[in-house]
Amino acid sequence: MNTLTRASLAEAIYNQVGLSRNESAALLEAVLERMARALEEGQPVKISAFGTFMVRQKGQRVGRNPKTGVEVPIMPRKVLSFRPSQVLKARINGQPVPRGDSEA
Repeated sequence: MNTLTRASLAEAIYNQVGLSRNESAALLEAVLERMARALEEGQPVKISAFGTFMVRQKGQRVGRNPKTGVEVPIMPRKVLSFRPSQVLKARINGQPVPRGDSEA
């Protein structure tokens, strides 16, 4: 299985949009930077018919060292989560895409 990389995304932009390779790479970097900045600020990033990226706050909890069984506190932290849209879920599962549904 091949991994989709920044380089392959930039190449796809180059092939489909017709920008130069440098412009395609710059466009991709600008989009990714804007998404990262929004997430840093705690804003969700919603891409229609794809999904929503959001930052969630996890509270402190008690974990356990699996080797020793000793309880260890896990400090509060922020985590990035992704919730796929119904359209993306349908596509991944080879099902028909819901009509008129661009929910993310």
